Amino acid sequence: QVQLVESGGGLVQAGGSLRLSCAASGRTFSNYAMGWFRQAPGKEREFVAALNWNGNITYYGDSVKGRFTISRDNARNTAYLQMNSLKPEDTAVYYCAASDGLGVAVILYHYWGQGTQVTVSS
Repeated sequence: QVQLVESGGGLVQAGGSLRLSCAASGRTFSNYAMGWFRQAPGKEREFVAALNWNGNITYYGDSVKGRFTISRDNARNTAYLQMNSLKPEDTAVYYCAASDGLGVAVILYHYWGQGTQVTVSS
């Protein structure tokens, strides 16, 4: 079992930046690929970014490429999502998740955090 807790969400103006953190506890953090997903009201959960166990392979959703950066610190059992050049359409609840294998599909991820709200004002 892996427990995940997100933090760092908030209200920011368009063009601004936020860094989300995902603190993990339980099983060995470095055993898992980590992903970030988001869900806006009335929409399906959307893939944002993912990386493998040591961070040398990363995937990004098309809507965030070039603006968001995913990273991890296995010594701190923490994953991060640096979000720059934020847009109002980035407004959503952001979730971190852990998976045995790297991928972009929601179904691959067995462990989820509770989510953190990100709101981007225009």
